[in-house]
Amino acid sequence: MSALWRINFWVCGFFSLVTLACMALLMHQALADVGRELQSAEAVVEYLSETAARDPASLQPRLTQSLRHVRVRWLEPGEAASLPVQEGLDAWLGRLLFAEARHRARLLDLPDGRRVQIAVDPRDEIDEVWDSLQQLLSLCCLALLLSLLTIRWAVRRGMGLLDDLLCALQQVSGGQLKVRLRPQGVPEARQLATYFNRMTAALEQARADNTQLTQTLLAVQERERTHLAQTLHDDLGQYLAGIRAQACLLRLVADQPAVVARTVSELEHNCEHLQQGFRALVHDLYPVVLQHLPLAEALGLLVEQWQARQGIECRLRVSAQLPRVSAPDKTHLYRLLQEALTNVARHADASEVRVRLHHRGAHLHLLIRDNGCGARQPQRPGVGLYSMFERARSLRGELRIISRPGAGWALSLSMPLEVS
Repeated sequence: MSALWRINFWVCGFFSLVTLACMALLMHQALADVGRELQSAEAVVEYLSETAARDPASLQPRLTQSLRHVRVRWLEPGEAASLPVQEGLDAWLGRLLFAEARHRARLLDLPDGRRVQIAVDPRDEIDEVWDSLQQLLSLCCLALLLSLLTIRWAVRRGMGLLDDLLCALQQVSGGQLKVRLRPQGVPEARQLATYFNRMTAALEQARADNTQLTQTLLAVQERERTHLAQTLHDDLGQYLAGIRAQACLLRLVADQPAVVARTVSELEHNCEHLQQGFRALVHDLYPVVLQHLPLAEALGLLVEQWQARQGIECRLRVSAQLPRVSAPDKTHLYRLLQEALTNVARHADASEVRVRLHHRGAHLHLLIRDNGCGARQPQRPGVGLYSMFERARSLRGELRIISRPGAGWALSLSMPLEVS
């Protein structure tokens, strides 16, 4: 059942209850009023009976035709006295209201030979009550019809917006994010359309950003693979080829001690370079120091190597007795600091960087600040900022980046600690 039919059903039920209550109140009031009217009619019947008994000539048919609530019936000779039988709704209403009135007829035999039947006549009251009931029902039906038409107009107007919204949501669920609602109608409808349009615009922008980020990540991945392939082929591959050639040479010059000694020295030199190349390659792929050193020492080594490589002073302060951090969280913290220092070297134009790691209560805080030129935060972050925000989200923390022109960059991370 639709919402409109449910509303119509409840409204009809409410009007039915109100109508029944009004009818019951009307019938109750009618009983009280009719009781008083019938008492007056009984007095009139008594008066006419006594008058007819004293002076039969004073009781004439033309004088009794327009009496209200009293019926005077002149009987022919030999005609039996009876009350008319009513049928239909009038009969039902008469039995409901005037059950005793049918037994109050008086039959008089006048001295002049005429016979007359005088009785209380409830038909006028029945007509009045029936007219009141009809007016009440007509008024309630008209009010119900107007209410249903008004509700239908209002609901259809609101449902029109919901239909447009449902159609738009179906298009959004199908991937069509360019759909927009027209801000029209009542203020609530315009506000709903405005927020829906903002949502679809944000989704469209997010999809565009994700597409660009995916393309950038794929490009970065290809560059890393190319760099890895070049390193393995041009650097490590050449050293392996040289070692192989020198090993073959040793078999040929086994009887020449001087050549063997020189070849062995070159072999040691090539193996050392090969080992350094492998270490650098492994370090780029994964920070092995995290497996062997505590977090504070691993960060200290990272800062020391970055300072030596970039020539920028970097001060690290770590609070004593850091809480235990899981291995994935250590990796995220290490990579986040690494990416932040890389951004400082590329964009900040700074001469000094300060890094602080401390814990307060149930949170661990990382603060990175430089004295560079600073700038406004970019509207569309690049891969580096995206990666830092994703790592902060993986740490269940909040990352804030603050920068003002001439005041440098400040990066603040606050992450909750796991309760053991």
